[in-house]
Amino acid sequence: MNAPRKLHIKSYGCQMNVYDAQRMVDTLTHENFVETANAADADLVILNTCHIREKASEKVYSELGRLREAKDDAARAGRDMKIVVAGCVAQAEGAEIVRRAPVVDVVVGPQSYHHLPELLRRARRDGRAIETEFPVVDKFSSLAPPQPAAIRARGVTSFVTVQEGCDKFCTFCVVPYTRGAEVSRSVVKIADDVRRLADNGVREITLIGQNVNAFHGTGPDGKPWPLGKLLHHLAGIEGIARLRYSTSHPCDVDDSLIAAHRDLPALMPYLHLPVQSGSDHILAAMNRKHTIAEYHRIIEKFRAARSDMAFSSDFIVGFPSETDDDFAATLALVAEIGYASAYSFKYSPRPGTPAADMQGMVDAATMDQRLAQLQELIDSRQAAFNVGCIGKTFDVLFEQTGRRAGQIVGRSAYLQPVHVMASSDIIGRVLPVTLTGLERYSFFGDLSAEPARTGSSRHNHASLTTTTGA
Repeated sequence: MNAPRKLHIKSYGCQMNVYDAQRMVDTLTHENFVETANAADADLVILNTCHIREKASEKVYSELGRLREAKDDAARAGRDMKIVVAGCVAQAEGAEIVRRAPVVDVVVGPQSYHHLPELLRRARRDGRAIETEFPVVDKFSSLAPPQPAAIRARGVTSFVTVQEGCDKFCTFCVVPYTRGAEVSRSVVKIADDVRRLADNGVREITLIGQNVNAFHGTGPDGKPWPLGKLLHHLAGIEGIARLRYSTSHPCDVDDSLIAAHRDLPALMPYLHLPVQSGSDHILAAMNRKHTIAEYHRIIEKFRAARSDMAFSSDFIVGFPSETDDDFAATLALVAEIGYASAYSFKYSPRPGTPAADMQGMVDAATMDQRLAQLQELIDSRQAAFNVGCIGKTFDVLFEQTGRRAGQIVGRSAYLQPVHVMASSDIIGRVLPVTLTGLERYSFFGDLSAEPARTGSSRHNHASLTTTTGA
């Protein structure tokens, strides 16, 4: 058998890209590739790209400039390095990538990476291969399953894609153009993936999709299932202690999802529910299809179902035509909801989206000022939430050893890092921990003999409203 070839993959952006990168590795393992952390040593380098934020493509071209030198060095050493650009920048800018960076051998969109082995063969034969069309065949039917050793090496948590694409067409977003229409996988295939992961030590599954709660995959009964019903089904798989999902759209929250949070101990009481703005005027301009009053009602339903629910969100400041009053409404929403964390960004036009051609662009100085003010408020709310957790007992899933000798690190139900001094044999276990201290965003704690009182997979409903500011 030939010596293994070395593969280096760099992934940008969202959880979907992290998952896609892992599946590319799984596919190429069957082509005798092994991963390396050093791009200069690789026979194949893949840049798995994201097109959401401003200058995303420029970062790719900058990286390709560095890789051109590495490829030249490899050629002088007698090695044939191949370079692949995959993901959403590849989908959006395939021809431009080839024009600006002739060093690239393969360009492949996010729906076609299961064809990587064939595309690499075409590149060796023809000099280059490009595939950015949306395929008719579901890529998940063609992907090789991950090897048990690879699953175990990745740890006790894992992503599983259940849905891709988006039909919402928010005016600022490129996802419908780079990932395509909403498509859901079948329940049987998802459950098979989860069982395989559980059999190899995975304890926590995060279901992911561009619009994950738009899931409508075919169930074993031949009918479309909502996300809530899928979660009930997966909660019954032996070995799975925790379930999460991301990212959700407020318009696709239904009663089955609310009920899942009420009824499933394995479903964590932490939800990322992007709203983008606190102003109905801006939400309409964004084509978000809901109002702030409707968003509040959704939050209230979750909290009524499970009083220890906490939330995170996304915000865009400086969207075209955003006034001081619109921005003030965003600040008010953050204060009212009391998010445990949130992500915030300055608006950046994405070519080809409706918002890129809108009038009323906000000047850069105003955007900078608004972003700083919003982030200060978000940080204060997150700090208040975290301080309110000190002294309480939480269930923690332990994931890995820490930087200090004898230290083990896990995460609470709210994805907070928690450090304890213990033996490494607790990795993969969910244990109650009393939080004793906080350093920036990480907690220190002691293993507790008492059951967790909040944020617990045992599903105790101790309220956190006093710490969220709600």
